[in-house]
Amino acid sequence: MDVTQNMTEIDGIKAVLLSAEDINLAASLLFVSYHDDPVFLDIFQHSKPDYDQRLRGAIREELATFWNTQQPMIGLFSGKHLLGVACLIEPQTGLEPERFWHWRLKMMLNAGYLSTQSMIEKEKRVAAAIPHEHYHLLTFIAIHPDHQQHGLGHYLIKAVDTIVDENPITEGVAVFVTKEKNQALFNDDNYKKLDTIKVGEVTGTLMFRDK
Repeated sequence: MDVTQNMTEIDGIKAVLLSAEDINLAASLLFVSYHDDPVFLDIFQHSKPDYDQRLRGAIREELATFWNTQQPMIGLFSGKHLLGVACLIEPQTGLEPERFWHWRLKMMLNAGYLSTQSMIEKEKRVAAAIPHEHYHLLTFIAIHPDHQQHGLGHYLIKAVDTIVDENPITEGVAVFVTKEKNQALFNDDNYKKLDTIKVGEVTGTLMFRDK
């Protein structure tokens, strides 16, 4: 499904919903992109052995859950090459953020008890800080490091807007930004700061874009 029917393509790049065959590609891209994310470094205890294995397993299981529950996963493609990924949780699907940690618990167990508890606490704090009942949650958004600084992030976030704006009940979309340099991308798309949230030893910014 093309989610950019009303958008101008740039250099043959298209944003489409991922198919089952794309999941492994998406998992690899997200692993590379989030490998040095401050929150994941803290939650998955990067100083301990097998950090890569724990992170890779968690991302793989998360995408499997997204697929099984039919949550929107957008891929940015140039031909057959996957350049970017964005993953959303839709409202009214049984996976709202206030219940997010229950279904994530099984997925996170492979990362160990402490990592699981840290992720659960993060989701609780994010949900508690959002003053809306029905909203999307942008859990992953990434452009492959080899293709950054070409405007693709803005193109991908506009594809997210398309899905959010077409949903009849959502009030908007939330995102927890863990790298300060990424805030400009969301500022440009009318996201507003809701709160500053500390997860473990890392502080991030919760932002929201009204529909």
